[in-house]
Amino acid sequence: MITQRLASATALAACAVLAMTACSSKATSGTSGSTAKAAAGSPKITIMVGGLSKQIYLPYMLAQQLGYYAKAGVNVKLQNEPAGGDATKNMLAGQVDGVGGFYDHNIALQGQGKSSESVISMLQIPGEVELCRTDLKGKITSPADWKGLSLGITDTGSSTDFLSQYLATKNNVDPATTHRKGVGAGTTFIAALKQKAIDCGMTTEPTVSQILKDGTGFILLDMRTAAGSRAALGGTYPATSLYLTTGYVQGHKEVVQKLVNAYVGTLKWIQAHSGAEIADKMPPDYYAGVGKDAYAKALDSEKGIFNPTGIMPPDGPKTCLAVLSAFNPAVKGKSINLPATYTDEFVKAAQPVS
Repeated sequence: MITQRLASATALAACAVLAMTACSSKATSGTSGSTAKAAAGSPKITIMVGGLSKQIYLPYMLAQQLGYYAKAGVNVKLQNEPAGGDATKNMLAGQVDGVGGFYDHNIALQGQGKSSESVISMLQIPGEVELCRTDLKGKITSPADWKGLSLGITDTGSSTDFLSQYLATKNNVDPATTHRKGVGAGTTFIAALKQKAIDCGMTTEPTVSQILKDGTGFILLDMRTAAGSRAALGGTYPATSLYLTTGYVQGHKEVVQKLVNAYVGTLKWIQAHSGAEIADKMPPDYYAGVGKDAYAKALDSEKGIFNPTGIMPPDGPKTCLAVLSAFNPAVKGKSINLPATYTDEFVKAAQPVS
């Protein structure tokens, strides 16, 4: 399917509002201020995140804001890419070392004969929400009504694409009868909904709160809770992770361990602090659209999505495989070695920074 995008004018306007966030593709240094000197001689690694300003990817920027990369002894450069599928392509091309994205990409990659693995599980559940336009309330009551509709995803090959196709299939709708459009996240997603370029779409906080606040859409499916995730997907669906090629992991174990030390510490910090305290640490651009109070409130309500330990949920990989096997030709009917798609080795050996 050819990815359809919003007009460039909309994208440029969004970039002006949210520079350094979802529309920015510029690199963001993993060090700043007094921590820069400490990290100068540390091993360097570039991580591309599939939407830095999304709350589901919060640990990446929060680790930087807390100074945990420098404390762990690693110099991290964060790059933003609105779609996880494109971030994965950049990793495979050697443009970046690792990806902050959904774990399920590792299963899809193995199905394509490529080898990568998640080294820490940051989210126990997707944290994704399917919203539909307010004017369609009562007309769309479940994914069973999706035939012929335009569905917003971040981009083709992204995890929102995977999940949307699965939800259609599960509800007896052939994904080929829907029109999946890559509309990114944040302001571009909201614009697509307002302009009726999409009927429904999958996104995360803080975009969800902004859409509900201005009445643009209503929630069709909510995967910000364990119960909602199980109802929609049939089980625990580990989402945000740090994944790298197996070759990189095997060749740079010391660097990977330092990274995991920083992220385990960050996950512990999240559990010990309120949404308001977390929001205080984040760059203002991250909550510019919805407001700091609403951003903090959303964090408080969905804190349960974050994995407090970093260990892969036992039933998670099987759920992800079941989802991808339902529609993805790269995975369907193939023998997938799930233990090769993730490792808990580094999390179990972690010495969390604080």
